Amino acid sequence: MSAESETSAGAVLTVDGLDVGVGADAGTTAVRDVSFRLAPGEALALVGESGSGKSLTCRSVLGVLPAGCRVTSGRIGLTADGADRASGPAAGSSERVELTALSRRDWDSVRGRRLAAVFQDPASYLNPSLTVGRQLAEQVRVGLGLSRRDARARAVELLADVGLHGPAELYHQYPHELSGGMLQRVLIAIAVSCTPEILIADEATTALDVVIQAEILELLRTLRREQGLALLLVTHDLAVVADSCDRVVVMYAGEIVEEGPTGEVLEAPAHPYTAALLKVASIGEWGRRSLDTIPGRPPETGAELPGCRFAERCAFATARCTEQPVPLRTRPDGRRTRCVHDSVPAAEGPQSRQDEVPAAVRQDASAVAEEAPVSAVTEEALA
Repeated sequence: MSAESETSAGAVLTVDGLDVGVGADAGTTAVRDVSFRLAPGEALALVGESGSGKSLTCRSVLGVLPAGCRVTSGRIGLTADGADRASGPAAGSSERVELTALSRRDWDSVRGRRLAAVFQDPASYLNPSLTVGRQLAEQVRVGLGLSRRDARARAVELLADVGLHGPAELYHQYPHELSGGMLQRVLIAIAVSCTPEILIADEATTALDVVIQAEILELLRTLRREQGLALLLVTHDLAVVADSCDRVVVMYAGEIVEEGPTGEVLEAPAHPYTAALLKVASIGEWGRRSLDTIPGRPPETGAELPGCRFAERCAFATARCTEQPVPLRTRPDGRRTRCVHDSVPAAEGPQSRQDEVPAAVRQDASAVAEEAPVSAVTEEALA
């Protein structure tokens, strides 16, 4: 049993040993052995480059994986806290609800009521031929069993709750009449309308300008405080999570490489990849250097590398890094890291020195990447 299973008590969401396969017969592993827990009211960030597997992970939790993808191993569980609000498999149960075992009908009692989500492009999730108020009211009517009149009144209240001015007038407007920031607030109102326990925000602020982005993040903090929401925030930008999340899980090439309290991870990253992300984002001591990029590229989806999947791009790689798979270990301070080194040498920073990486390390990783199968799944699905 994984360490996560042993510490799942008190968690509203537990993910244990999650593998997601893509392509023909799901034979290419895009997400590998991902485990984490989310406590009630906590904000947890999943961070990584495009293709790291963070979106596939959250879509696995939601049960909405793209075509050609499926969970091949692992468990995803919801506790029964708040189960009195649901019908179906969670109702009246003191056991955790195993999401990977739910039927489509069972999902109707979970998705929207216990789990909800907002995504990057809100316009694509709204019907352009219906007013935003009608779409919100319909969600409230179906989810809470209200009359049409009461659902409409509640919809207006929700529009006001998410900071939209003139909610009674805005109720009658169509999606194309609203700005991107306003649409994202509408989508958040729809997501929280049935008071779910968990809100998943998948790159929900990526397409917004920095001012609107800050406003949306503040709205999410307010909803957490007022409704006791647990937040799973998916992003490629560590700067977004600095003031928004309690803990951060860093993913690379389908694996978790680091996990810990946000402040500690940002102040003293335990994995070279996290340090590299911090430097690119210009955060803290790691950002007080010249602007840099992470050289190289991640391995192909499903590539079976002999050791650390970041070794080819790592400034601190040694031959030991590719001798055998690197496990995700728990440090004495409780943080988790997938690295053979005890710490990242802060004096040198994350800048790549690939000319100093042993030739055997570079050749080994490059050869495997060239032979790796190319997935038919879109890059967006693998983000």
